[in-house]
Amino acid sequence: MKNRTQNNALPEGSRYLHQIAPTPLVPVSLQDGGAEIWCKLEYLNPSGSTKDRIARHIIEKAWRAGKIKRGSTVVEASSGSTSIAFALACSQMGLRFIAFIPESATSERELIIRAYGGIVRRVPGEMPEVLQAAKASSESEGWFLGQQFENADNTEAHRLFTGSEILSQIPGGCVDAVVSGVGTGGSLRGLYEAFSGAGCDVGAHAAIPIEGELFGTNVECCSLRFSSNVPGVADGISEIYATWDCDKLREWEIHDEECLALTHQLWAKGFPVGPSSGLNMAAAIRVADELGEGSAVVTVFPDRMERYFSHKIFADLLK
Repeated sequence: MKNRTQNNALPEGSRYLHQIAPTPLVPVSLQDGGAEIWCKLEYLNPSGSTKDRIARHIIEKAWRAGKIKRGSTVVEASSGSTSIAFALACSQMGLRFIAFIPESATSERELIIRAYGGIVRRVPGEMPEVLQAAKASSESEGWFLGQQFENADNTEAHRLFTGSEILSQIPGGCVDAVVSGVGTGGSLRGLYEAFSGAGCDVGAHAAIPIEGELFGTNVECCSLRFSSNVPGVADGISEIYATWDCDKLREWEIHDEECLALTHQLWAKGFPVGPSSGLNMAAAIRVADELGEGSAVVTVFPDRMERYFSHKIFADLLK
């Protein structure tokens, strides 16, 4: 008879997500003499985004706890990046995956999810309707729901793994400020907790696009406080961020056009990133300018450019 540990052992075979080397942390300056920002190249994760970290962690913990097993169905409400990461992770672990996404999500995202064997269900309306549809289906069918916007394992993945990687990579082993857009809030909160828990006197800085049209339905990048013109995005959708009591948290408002311009500058330097990287970089530069020369400011380049080919950010290249 197999013991309990053997029953809950993670599958091996072709699974490789747990063997991925740390993504690089590199200093980036967009202008000669300008602020130097330490950027974590999360777009180099296997599915092309930092969401690989939370998908792997959430699924592996659920597997060990006996909540899922080979053949189980996993569900997530996602505007794209998290669903792509879940689809890849589930394909490696013999799990069925269903992504609930907004009707307005780009076709690139759906195709990537389906390529990994995932099923896509487009939901009319905005992100609250997508979340509701995913929750209702998971409850009625007995499927496992990832719940990225409220699952503490999201934050834990970045606290345990991303944060420790950065501390081992950055010169001096300490961080003065961490900057990130807020979608689920897991990256910003998890990294802050990792750095502060390691003894760093660190500030947390949320980057918020004040118009939001550039990001469309990509609520996972930055859902905190958009303009009323943004389709598919709800204010304060993340419970992870809304319930975070942090006295060193500061919010920076960045205009869409600045995000676009800095994303294009990053492309010109050879970084194949999405618009959330431009957002993060813009806010990080402001933080570094305020803290002064020699400050260790860290941000994340969350995802790759390929899932934005039909997006506004490529419009100038199509002329």
